[in-house]
Order: sequence, then structure tokens, then C-alpha cells
Amino acid sequence: MTLRLRVYGLFEMQGPNLRAARLVNTLLMLLILVNVLAVILESVEAYHRQYREWFWQLEVFSVTLFTIEYLLRAWIAVDNPAYGRGWRGRVRYVLSPMALIDLLAILPFFLSMFFAIDTRILRVLRLLRVFKLTRHFAVLEVLGTVLRNEARTLISAIAVMIILVILSSAGIYAIERADQPDAFGSIPRAMWWATVTLTTVGYGDVVPQTLGGRLLGVVITVLGVGMAALPAGIIASGFTSELARRREAYEIRAKQLLRDGEITSLDRRELIKARNELGLDRTDAQQVLRRVAMEAEATSEPDAVVVCPRCGMRFDAH
Repeated sequence: MTLRLRVYGLFEMQGPNLRAARLVNTLLMLLILVNVLAVILESVEAYHRQYREWFWQLEVFSVTLFTIEYLLRAWIAVDNPAYGRGWRGRVRYVLSPMALIDLLAILPFFLSMFFAIDTRILRVLRLLRVFKLTRHFAVLEVLGTVLRNEARTLISAIAVMIILVILSSAGIYAIERADQPDAFGSIPRAMWWATVTLTTVGYGDVVPQTLGGRLLGVVITVLGVGMAALPAGIIASGFTSELARRREAYEIRAKQLLRDGEITSLDRRELIKARNELGLDRTDAQQVLRRVAMEAEATSEPDAVVVCPRCGMRFDAH
């Protein structure tokens, strides 16, 4: 195995040395969390003055490791079938969303070396490192997939919400403008009240005075209860559907590997790879494997046992 393939296995949680791969990815995840915490604490002026040197040393250390990670991931991108071989594969990787996030994680540091940038802006840019966790937390990757799949439906729901805000603003403007010109003297001013009422937040800083305005407020609030919950319902439904689709894909892969009634070491690595690619946690994968193993035993010879050659245990006991 070449050095590049070894590095690819470490970053992508594949290959024979899974323990080292888990360690590398866990350390990177902890470094990201420490960086986010440091940026938050550094915004407190007392901490910034007292621990300025520590914050700087952590920043240099983190940027060094993140830069090495970025370069290594670009180097091994040609071994990922999703990007392809040659320099075109590396270009496709560099332009991918995760690679752009990795670049944004280190770019503020290098920009500050050549340009005078407000430290507050730099802190906000450094907080973008939190998006690197998408690679390490499968649930964030699943959420991103759901948002892409449900984009049209979400845009439609948001469009309806915007229309209701405009109509509500126009209605409260027509009713309340004479009594409260400061709050409802124009439709743009009335949009603040319409937005917080439709989203059922209701800060109470601006309230209708007339009977007509209050009745309109009741109608808008009732409409807002359903409309504000609509995007959340769309995302929740999409999340459930996406998880079910991934479990089904994992089950199909497991059935393909269990056709002969036993699992080899290579099959075991393939299942771990499939689980990581689909973003399933260990509990979900074990439930799927138990079901597949039970079905395999039910359709096989009575004495056939689905076992792992590495430990000799029943496959569904893993």
C-alpha cells in the first residue's frame, strides 16, 4: 500500500488501520471544538488581555495543522472515486463545499499577515471553523442533504411567509397609521410587527391600539402558528425519509455481502466503509445487520450460521 493510500485511509476512515483513523479524526474534531471555544472566550476583553499569548500560540498551532490537513486532503483526493484521477480530480476536490470550508478555516490567518483587518471580523471568520465539524458529525451531513433535497419545498413555504408578511404589513398600516404613525406610519415600518407576530415571537414593543388592529393581530397570530411550523415540519419529514433511505441502502449492501452465509474480514471493512459513507451510527448499523442476519439464517440451511471469521462470534452479535 502506498503512502498516499495510507493517508487516504486515515482521513476517510477506511483501510486496515481503523483505530488510527478514528484517533486522527477524533483529534481533529477536538481541535476544531477547542478553536471555537477559544474564539468565544477571546471576545471577552478581560480574557483577551490576560491570555493573549496563549490564544496566539493556539492559533498558530491550529492553522499549521489545518493547513497540513488541507494540503493532504488535496493530495489524496485522486484516490476518492467521487473526484476522479489526475489534476482534474484535485481541482474538483478544491472546489467542493468541504474543501472550501477547510480553506476558509485557514484563510483569515494568512490574510491578517498581509492586510489590516479588524480583529472582530477575524474572530467571526475564525468561527467558520465550526463548519468543519460537518465532516465528523454524520447528522450534520444528513441535515445538509435534507436541505438540498427539500430546497424547493422550503423556498415555497418561505415565499408564502413573505407574502403573508407583506399583506399583514399593508393591513396593519391601513388600520393603525393614524393612531401610531411612529410604529405603523409606513408599510416597511409595519413589517417588523408583522414578522414577529407571524412567527409567534411577539416581543410586545409595538402593539395595535385600535379594535381593528387587534382583530387583525389575532388572525395573523393564528395563521402564524401553522406557517412558522411548516419549514420545521418539512425538515423533520425530510430528515426521517433520508435516514430511512440510508438504512435501506445499507441493508441492501449487507445482503449482498452475506449471500454466502458468512462474513469475511474484507466484507467487514466494506460494511464499515458503507456505514461511514451513509452517515449511519453504530446502533443503526447493528440493528440493520441483526435483521439481515436473521433473514439470512431463516432462508439458509438449518445448520448454517452467519459468523465473523475474525472472532468466531455470530454476525448479529457484533
